[in-house]
Amino acid sequence: MTSSDATADLRSIRLFTDAATLFEGSEVALGERHARYLGAVMRRAPGDTLRVFDGRHGEWSARIKAIDKRSVRLRVVALLRAQAPEPDLWLLLSIIKRDAFELALEKATELGVSAILPVITARSQPGRANPERLRAIALEAAEQCERLTVPDIHAPLPLAEVLAGWQSERVLVAAIERSDAPAPPRLAGPAALLVGPEGGFDQRELDALRRLPFLLPASLGPRILRAETAAIVGLALLQAADRA
Repeated sequence: MTSSDATADLRSIRLFTDAATLFEGSEVALGERHARYLGAVMRRAPGDTLRVFDGRHGEWSARIKAIDKRSVRLRVVALLRAQAPEPDLWLLLSIIKRDAFELALEKATELGVSAILPVITARSQPGRANPERLRAIALEAAEQCERLTVPDIHAPLPLAEVLAGWQSERVLVAAIERSDAPAPPRLAGPAALLVGPEGGFDQRELDALRRLPFLLPASLGPRILRAETAAIVGLALLQAADRA
């Protein structure tokens, strides 16, 4: 591949696949979602190039071999980016209104989190998350932002249950509003951010959190933020501190 070809590939469409191992000359089959996007939306045809990644083997250029309404077949051409380590950072977010939760999930994916854990708290919003929809949002965000992995999205669990099985080597930073806690600290190693629901944690939850030896309370500033905003700000601050 020439340098001009590589540059063209880096500007091309980028898709995630978990259906095959990527290596030079391998063939990859994509399903209906990608077929509809490539054929009907982007008007791509056999011979056109794009980029693919699978979260394990880096990012590759590929060429469309065949496409119809339900499937796409690709031929993998060349490695563009080798797989590289990414932040081991989790987001624990209380169940909030659907649109707000989906926004937070999308932005958390863009900010590089490795796992998203929906948690049920005393003031969580009622309702059920659609796992397939959440996965699709994370996939599209990962494709757009050029990260090499897609975060794991866990099933919702009560916060107390998640914390009961917590591994103490992973520091948990809890965003506590109306507190004199410091800003999120610089951390080395596995970490997680905990963000409560609209209205915050109730007093019993706050008391239980403060007793945890692996928990660090943190303030995100003087204003009371919506939960989805707090998740975005908290993740950005943690990663900015990590780079300081």
